[in-house]
Amino acid sequence: MNLLLLHPEQHLQGPLWRLDARQGEHVRQVLQLAEGDQCRAGVLDGGIGFARLESIKNNEITVFFKAISSPPPPLDLNLLLALPRPKMLKRLLVDAASLGIKRIVLINSWKVDKSYWRTPNLKAGLLREKLLLGLEQAMDTRLPELRLAPRFRPFVEDELDAWAGPGERLLAHPGDHADLPHQQDGPLTLAIGPEGGWTPFEVELLETHGFRCHRFGSRILRVETALPALVGSLMRLP
Repeated sequence: MNLLLLHPEQHLQGPLWRLDARQGEHVRQVLQLAEGDQCRAGVLDGGIGFARLESIKNNEITVFFKAISSPPPPLDLNLLLALPRPKMLKRLLVDAASLGIKRIVLINSWKVDKSYWRTPNLKAGLLREKLLLGLEQAMDTRLPELRLAPRFRPFVEDELDAWAGPGERLLAHPGDHADLPHQQDGPLTLAIGPEGGWTPFEVELLETHGFRCHRFGSRILRVETALPALVGSLMRLP
């Protein structure tokens, strides 16, 4: 972890915080810190600064934390993502949080295997864990908002416009389309389909809600490759 991310329940009093078992192991075994040493730290949905080790007693570590700056600015991009394979989902959530994406919807598609929606990996606690790992990687503290939309059409027809808000809406889809624009300014919503691509019905419905189809080169990429490549091409990363 590049950032010791403190959670509200770890707060003791004043500037004092207690590390959990995973953080304590990282501080002792990886960073090899002793009392009086310090490392980069932040508070979930709060500021970033430094944590100084105050005491290490009976495997319990107490730190003094002071925030000195704000977290990095979020990426002005909403992500509408067809639910990927469970193992891939874990990596994608870490990557999305690391890139600074703060609003994510995992949506169904006709080509998404129905078993994916029954996987234990969709438990809220496990999804949150992956997002937190992404924050620690990127030295960020703002937790992304993640929603599940197991029914494609009701979400698109009833909720998508309010969720996406203003700004361009781009649909990454292979075919004879205009090339994806680069280095966009302003808010943007990006829709990435399953590895088999969106169906014609899904593309048509998304287009009626303001999305425009664009291709990203001539290759069909795996979703885990497409996400960072698309975001890096589309946006100026803060």
